[in-house]
Amino acid sequence: MPAEFLKHPFMSGQALGACDENAMVDAMLAFELALAEVQQESGAVPGGAAERMREQLQSVTFDTAAIAQGIATGGNAAIPFVKQGRGLLDDDLKRYWHQGATSQDVIDSALMLLLKARLKALDEWLLRCRAAAIALMQAHAETPMVGRTLMQQALPITFGVKVAHWAVGLEQARRRLMEIELPIQFGGAVGVHSGWDAEGLEWMDALATRLGLASPVLPWHTDRYPVHALVTALDAVAAAADKIALDISLMTQTEIGEVAEPAAPGMGESSSMPHKRNPVRCALIRSAARQVHGHAGVVINAAAQPLERGLGEWHAEWAPMTESTLLVEGALEQTATLLEGLEVHTERMRRNLSATGGGIMAEPVAKLLAPALGADKAKAVSSDAAEQARRAARPYADVLFEYPDVADAVTREALDQACDPALYLGSSILQVTRTKKWLENW
Repeated sequence: MPAEFLKHPFMSGQALGACDENAMVDAMLAFELALAEVQQESGAVPGGAAERMREQLQSVTFDTAAIAQGIATGGNAAIPFVKQGRGLLDDDLKRYWHQGATSQDVIDSALMLLLKARLKALDEWLLRCRAAAIALMQAHAETPMVGRTLMQQALPITFGVKVAHWAVGLEQARRRLMEIELPIQFGGAVGVHSGWDAEGLEWMDALATRLGLASPVLPWHTDRYPVHALVTALDAVAAAADKIALDISLMTQTEIGEVAEPAAPGMGESSSMPHKRNPVRCALIRSAARQVHGHAGVVINAAAQPLERGLGEWHAEWAPMTESTLLVEGALEQTATLLEGLEVHTERMRRNLSATGGGIMAEPVAKLLAPALGADKAKAVSSDAAEQARRAARPYADVLFEYPDVADAVTREALDQACDPALYLGSSILQVTRTKKWLENW
């Protein structure tokens, strides 16, 4: 499959390079060498053997093509990797290579090492998104715009409070993701360190410390909570970014035009229509999110694994777990660019507020008229006037004041105030302040 054409555009280019087959080999090697070192410290490996292993293996280039070919017979990359590594060692070291470990220990631990760096990168991207969102929502804390429900105009809000909701969504997902622990895996063939008794758990803890991973309560060969927690947390980040991209793409529509993606040479161009400026960044984010949602489904369905080692379920996790991470990082790169350079067209927001001739303010008008006209009649008058204003393209307040009952009930000044969207924003501005405090107090 032409991955560069069909898959990689939605992922982080930097992350792709950090998670390729060579990086996986490096991570597997890091696990094996760390295992030899902790075993040497406990006396299970002769003094100096671990250092000799490191000298002999860190300077060689593993044959990744041969490892890939070997997966077809062994079922995972660790088996041909371990064979190849043992073949490169001096004869007196071979027996201490991969001692007490099983292939799942190698794969799970290597994946945790690879993803540890990616979680750090994700946090950096999310913090960058947070900073951009804070600046954007502060700049537009009082910028009125149409609030929409069921895709229709509803009541006024501010653009700042819309951005605040985006920021809260991303930050909630960030905090959840940062609580994820990536644990070492070391249990041997059936997860009980067969043949090693107490040393097995001691080595597991020492490995975690040496490699900078979490130490689990027990080996987790068929207890897949760490993977389930990671992928569902990634899915939450993807959903938060997807929400932003969806809102922005809807607001960029030609007829609405309230925002635009950051301009860049060639960005958003059409293959056949020169006038178009497509929201391509939004499309990349939304596509990545959908792929992450699909991957999450695979991992969720593989969570229950049989007996002491999975049969296919474990294997099914590898691609969804790593690809979800790369996709989320790619989506966040695009989200940060969107938030940092978003073009906000406040004049179009004002224009859209008046698209109904002011009828968007029918609710506050009905509230104003209710004491004098009664609730039912006030609602009927405000609704009828809104429709007349829309059809005649006249100001809503002018049409309303022509109703004798309205003119007798309220002053023109009170009516103008009730028809002013900027005076009917509820707690929008306060919500921006509250959100900023919550974001910055973490």
